[in-house]
Amino acid sequence: MSSTSEQFVAHWIDGAAVIPADSRTADVFDPATGEVARQVLLADSATVDSAVAAAKAAFPAWRDTSLAKRQSVLFRFRELMEAKKGELAEIITSEHGKVLSDAMGEITRGQEVIEFACGLAHHLKGEYSEQVSTDVDVYSLRQPLGVVSIISPFNFPAMVPAWFFPIAIAAGNTVVLKPSEKDPSSANWMAELWKEAGLPDGVFNVVHGDKVAVDTILTHPDIASVSFVGSTPIAKYVYETGTAHGKRVQALGGAKNHMLVLPDADLDLVADSAINAGFGSAGERCMAISVVVAVEPVADPLVEKIVERMKTLRTGDGRRGCDMGPLVTKVHRDKVASYIDIAAADGATVVVDGRDVVPDGEPNGFWLGPTLIDKVPTTSRVYTDEIFGPVLSVVRVASYEEGLELINSGAYGNGTAIFTNDGGAARRFQNEVEVGMVGINVPIPVPVATFSFGGWKDSLFGDTKAYGVDGVRFFTRQKAITSRWLDPSHGGINLGFPQNV
Repeated sequence: MSSTSEQFVAHWIDGAAVIPADSRTADVFDPATGEVARQVLLADSATVDSAVAAAKAAFPAWRDTSLAKRQSVLFRFRELMEAKKGELAEIITSEHGKVLSDAMGEITRGQEVIEFACGLAHHLKGEYSEQVSTDVDVYSLRQPLGVVSIISPFNFPAMVPAWFFPIAIAAGNTVVLKPSEKDPSSANWMAELWKEAGLPDGVFNVVHGDKVAVDTILTHPDIASVSFVGSTPIAKYVYETGTAHGKRVQALGGAKNHMLVLPDADLDLVADSAINAGFGSAGERCMAISVVVAVEPVADPLVEKIVERMKTLRTGDGRRGCDMGPLVTKVHRDKVASYIDIAAADGATVVVDGRDVVPDGEPNGFWLGPTLIDKVPTTSRVYTDEIFGPVLSVVRVASYEEGLELINSGAYGNGTAIFTNDGGAARRFQNEVEVGMVGINVPIPVPVATFSFGGWKDSLFGDTKAYGVDGVRFFTRQKAITSRWLDPSHGGINLGFPQNV
């Protein structure tokens, strides 16, 4: 039974689609047409409880499954994903709105983590010290946590869950995923793919929902950890609530990413990069560049080059080969568009107004074209807020030092980039900037899967980042064992503290 139909997106619990009676539902839109495509079920606490119970029941057998068998399931999942990812890309585009090529890119980056998890046996190795005391050895193990949960955002419905579940499953945990209710079908597609790959029922479960489901996850006594990606206020709430209930939590929050452009930079490269990083996925990326910090005298020629490139962009239905698609919902589109009026009221110059776009798509789609705003005051909400849309701001500064101070004084510390041909300036920037992910002539510095993803300050709550070695540490806990076998004598009674001699 498919867990996604033309009418409903069901939950996926214990290896099967589940449609509880009298479920609340929410609309799932096709953003390019503005029409309701289907309904998604919204879980109550009882439905979440059933998913957690299935994961808890599946955990002992999956934990005790050999690493070799776990790896074989991961490899099979990877091969199926590679063969069928075109289907997943179409689902993403139909519910999120991003263009097909961008959806394929999202899947490919998620596959990097799956491939990393295929070799997780190496990262699960413990340590061993022989003869730490007379005839005593000490060694460590890394063991799974149990039932782990993932609460993922709308902007990357495949990639962000894949930051977490491959490592969690490879390490021996069982998973309850709560995807965004705005574009839920990708999660169900991946759940069915796991079943086809041979993953035992109950190891990977999907519950759809809103705050009711989230709060049940955060307070559930049988859930050991929470992995979250979303806005900073919600990330903080998730972290505080989850940790208060004894859970291990990694909560990745919002961003306001700056691109610092020095006078010696290649302005053609900068303009291309600003377009790509500012308007890709309609700006609905936590790693989007939303502020270009131009060190004078480059602002005027740079703005001119950006405008030239914006004229060539085609906004429309992501299935028609356009450059940029719609925003995810009408409510979000209207909120993002409102910042254009705020900019004008605050004295900024609206160079290109995305509300004037003529889209290649249905008139009722959630359209807002690429928008460029120059001379943005740093006191304006256009500068301080995470807009999460295709709005690129330009702030002019007099020096490298002023630009650096601007970046470091912000509340967020997710990603940033510097564009320059001066190696010394680049090296100084990477050392001095207070941001977790830094690009040098790279506008979207998302680390590959062998490293870890995450920012600083209000962009990350918790002690570990996503995927890579941090992911292995997050989804396992260390056990140290002190062992003595060779000495037949127990040494008699001694109430003193053990001494390593």
